[in-house]
Amino acid sequence: MRGKLIVFEGTDGSGKATQARLLCQTLAERDIPCREIDFPRYGSPFAEPANLYLHGALGNAPEDVNAYAASVMFAVDRFASYKEDWGGFYERGGIVVANRYTTSNAVHQASKLPAGERRAFLDWLFDLEYGRMGLPAPDLVLYLDLPTELSGRMLRHREQETATEADIHERDEAYLRRCRESARQIARDLDWSVVDCAAGEAVRPAEEIRREILSRVEKLLG
Repeated sequence: MRGKLIVFEGTDGSGKATQARLLCQTLAERDIPCREIDFPRYGSPFAEPANLYLHGALGNAPEDVNAYAASVMFAVDRFASYKEDWGGFYERGGIVVANRYTTSNAVHQASKLPAGERRAFLDWLFDLEYGRMGLPAPDLVLYLDLPTELSGRMLRHREQETATEADIHERDEAYLRRCRESARQIARDLDWSVVDCAAGEAVRPAEEIRREILSRVEKLLG
């Protein structure tokens, strides 16, 4: 009996990791078996091509690596993680909560293409990961939407707090803006559950967002 796969997708800096963690905590408190996964898996050899791409080894701009080539790098890491880590748990009925998934390839890589070519790319992407690789498709995608200006502010704050350096996606504001535009269209087309994370010119409190997300997850889990 397969379990459920809940995916957090969204604007960079929108709080995906925080909300994934909070959801898993809530499910654990309710004695619901849950596993949290995160992509890319930095430190894994299977994630190294994606890591090199994100940190500029293949070019200093996202467009230096085409949408199809970049997508394959991330897909390999996902396939390996399923085989090595969470596949058995999921197949036995467990709830898996993912911070990013195939949906991230959809958001970030589709934005590199002209609008008229994106549908064909998405068909190819989902066939690659869900069809040919045999990865499970999400049961629920929660898209955390945040305006690019707020996203940039949150990313800079995270860099300062963690003493980390932005990757080629995160430091390219024009690219992030295109990602958000394409993502909002994809979310509508694929019926993702959109969560507005902004309140005016500020980010909504994490606890407020958590409650909204939980109400949507409860509908999925019955």
